[in-house]
Amino acid sequence: MKMQGHEIVGVKEGSTASEIGLKRGDVILAVNDKPIEDIFDYQFYMEDEYVELLVRHEDGTEEIWEIEKDPDDDLGIIFSSNLMDDYKSCCNRCIFCFIDQMPPGMRDTLYFKDDDSRLSFLQGNYITLTNMKEADIDRIIRYRLAPINISIHTTNPKLRCKMLHNRFAGNVLSYLDKLYEHEIPMNGQIVLCKGWNDKKELEKTIKDLYAYLPVMESVSVVPVGLSKYRDGLTELLPFTKEEAEEVIDLIEVWQEKCYQEHGLHFIHASDEWYILAGRPFPEEIRYDGYLQLENGVGMMRLLWEEAEEAIEEFRQKGSQKSSIHNKKVISIATGKLAFDMIEGICQQMMEEFPWLFIRVYAIENEFFGEHVTVSGLITGQDLINQLKDRELGECLLLPENMLKANEEIFLDDVSLTELQNALQVKVDIVKSEGKDLINKILRERQEGKHE
Repeated sequence: MKMQGHEIVGVKEGSTASEIGLKRGDVILAVNDKPIEDIFDYQFYMEDEYVELLVRHEDGTEEIWEIEKDPDDDLGIIFSSNLMDDYKSCCNRCIFCFIDQMPPGMRDTLYFKDDDSRLSFLQGNYITLTNMKEADIDRIIRYRLAPINISIHTTNPKLRCKMLHNRFAGNVLSYLDKLYEHEIPMNGQIVLCKGWNDKKELEKTIKDLYAYLPVMESVSVVPVGLSKYRDGLTELLPFTKEEAEEVIDLIEVWQEKCYQEHGLHFIHASDEWYILAGRPFPEEIRYDGYLQLENGVGMMRLLWEEAEEAIEEFRQKGSQKSSIHNKKVISIATGKLAFDMIEGICQQMMEEFPWLFIRVYAIENEFFGEHVTVSGLITGQDLINQLKDRELGECLLLPENMLKANEEIFLDDVSLTELQNALQVKVDIVKSEGKDLINKILRERQEGKHE
């Protein structure tokens, strides 16, 4: 049987691969007589000082290359995929899946559901474990692929099967025991659905996961995201202010217990709960180093702390001393979730820097529906429709998570250029950190363009 292997799509100039004559179109069949499944196999065997590559050339001939190298040497081979393999798609039909709530007609990549353990390690994605077998867990343990981020949702096996619409979803919870036994660091996620895995079920889940401390370092609890495109899907309702308070109260009781016994707060409520409950965000120390930022845990607190630090830096430079006749007027657009925090920062800045005037606009998500309040799901058309008749000043600031990674297009494929043309204003993109927000607001002043 002919071995499939992995095709080389490029060779870095001046690299070992280039020096020994490997070329685009060659196929790596094996390393040290071992077949290569993906990038983790490849990197594991490449740590040896002596490597044998079995290569098939474009003409079908095969050759073994013997290479002596330093353990951390990169041969300079480029493959078509960072994984050297296709992504594993999700086999579940979760009642809370946001991809199932997407409208038709969007770009294909937005409908792909990944559930790949390798992306958990490489990119921080959360996985359900339902795509995995014992051999996959053994591989994680062997290569020490950590941390592994796991979408748990509930530790009630029957309930988990129902919520994920997968009859194996309860059984794979046993993998947590194996990862714990081999001390593979883990993080967990709970998407809370009203009437399903909340209240007593949530308390049971927290109690069960507590047993995995400190190997499991953190668990986030986030409210289910509900778009207006839910025809034919399980009926789910948004949480009320009172219910948000109950979730926070339960979590904070467990935080105190976890911190006293393990020095970690462990279980975290996402920022949405505090906003919905109308409560102040926890102090910075309670976020344990912001382990769950990607799940919206501590983003508002971190933004505030970073902004405060950046403002203090400008204050020490004396940057507030500028002519009031030389006023700078700008605008910021964000989701409803972050509006109060952004507006609070801007109010402080206008008091500190009298030459500044900032308008902050909360964008209603008409595309996905009123219950979607995060800035990362705001579309170009909503920005255009809601800002076209507003006073925007000399510049509009937008958070970078509104755009596709490494591209200047919004979720609905409206380009940044189209937005600027429609609004007739310069648009500046702000990184997801408080310091960049302050720098972008003050940058032109610091460069002397408005003196």
